[in-house]
Amino acid sequence: MRLTILGSGSPEAHLRRASSGYLVETGAARILFDCGGGVVDNLLRSGRRPSDITHLVFTHYHSDHMMDYARLVHAAWDEGGARLCVYGPPPLQRLTDGYFGPDGVLAPDLRARTELPQSQQVWVARGGTLPRPWPAPQVTEIAAGAVIETPGWRLTAAQAHHAQPVLDCLGFALEAEGRKFVYSGDTALTPAIADLCQDADLLLHWCYRAPDEALHPALLPFCPDPAEIGTMARKAGVQRLLLTHFRAHMDRDAVHTATRAALAASFGGAADIVEDLQAFEI
Repeated sequence: MRLTILGSGSPEAHLRRASSGYLVETGAARILFDCGGGVVDNLLRSGRRPSDITHLVFTHYHSDHMMDYARLVHAAWDEGGARLCVYGPPPLQRLTDGYFGPDGVLAPDLRARTELPQSQQVWVARGGTLPRPWPAPQVTEIAAGAVIETPGWRLTAAQAHHAQPVLDCLGFALEAEGRKFVYSGDTALTPAIADLCQDADLLLHWCYRAPDEALHPALLPFCPDPAEIGTMARKAGVQRLLLTHFRAHMDRDAVHTATRAALAASFGGAADIVEDLQAFEI
């Protein structure tokens, strides 16, 4: 398996980091975990196209994890790509219909592109056939405990603790090629997440809090610091730990140095902070 970081930031507009998006490639599968703002741009910068993505998996629907969903689907459709398989908690189908349904926000655009003679001819000139169907992602709503089995890989969902009861939130383990990759999503440290991480070859965990950073009491239980994440990962038998979802104020040399020191003390193994467009073998 190969992991490419397409977005390692937060909701904040930040030149250094797009919002959340992580591509895992295994066999013929190109599995994108989350699709926040800027992820499609970084997908292109990585040398890939929207139509290369075969599966999209959502942890939850904060904007920084799904803002580029419509863009990815629309661009892949415009390239003539295959139907995208999309997994995530409810209300995934309603959100998808809200973009691409007959009364969705993109309905005027899609009618123009599929019904106007001039647009039809552009499509035919590019090798398309008429009538041109609208984009229709294959949506599967899932919950904690769900297991998706394919001939080449296995995906397991666990309950993340982040924005309930307004948003359902999940973390995921992907097993393929004899390896295990875990993406925490945005979450507090919980027994369910620790179990998900057990014996992972690579854990990609969110980190919204710098070492010794003071947070509002309402945020604190949901935002583990690097030492707490490192301790959990060590106890779970994780082989490699990568932190992501850094906020703009955390991208200072002093914070990075303190974060790496905390990881060295608490985890002790291979660990670091990711950057956009980095790639890792799992």
